Amino acid sequence: MTIETVMYRAHAHVTGGDDGRATDPESNLDLKLTIPKELGGGGGDGTSPEQLFAAGYIACFIGALKSVIARDKIALPKDVAIDGSVGIGQIPSGFGIEVEMKISLPGMDRADAQALIDKAHVVCPYSNATRNNIDVKLTLV
Repeated sequence: MTIETVMYRAHAHVTGGDDGRATDPESNLDLKLTIPKELGGGGGDGTSPEQLFAAGYIACFIGALKSVIARDKIALPKDVAIDGSVGIGQIPSGFGIEVEMKISLPGMDRADAQALIDKAHVVCPYSNATRNNIDVKLTLV
C-alpha cells in the first residue's frame, strides 16, 4: 500500500532500544523505555514499547470512529472509551503481538455501535497496517 500524499510525519530518536530513551527534540516526547519484568527486564518507572503501541492504536481508533461519524453524519456518544491491551509472545519466527480492544459506546444502539466499529476498523491507519499480520479483537462492551 502506497500513501498518495503524506499529511503528517511523526519522528522519534531512540537510544538503548527497549530499555533506553525515546525523544523528539521538536516536541515534548521524552520517555524512559523499560523492558517489562515478564520479558526479562527490570520493569520500573518507564514505558514499554507495547504500552506505546496500545496507546497509539487506541487513540487512532477513536480518531477513526470520529472520522466515520463525521462522514456518515451520526452522533458519537460523549463518553466513548476503549480499554485495550497489546500482548507479546513467541511465534515460530521470533516474536509477535496481538491486540484486544474493549470499546464502550454508551447509549448507542448495539447494532449501530457494531456497524460503527466495523467501519472504523476499515478506516483506522493502525488497523490497515496490522490487517492480516496480527490478531486484533474488537469487542463492544
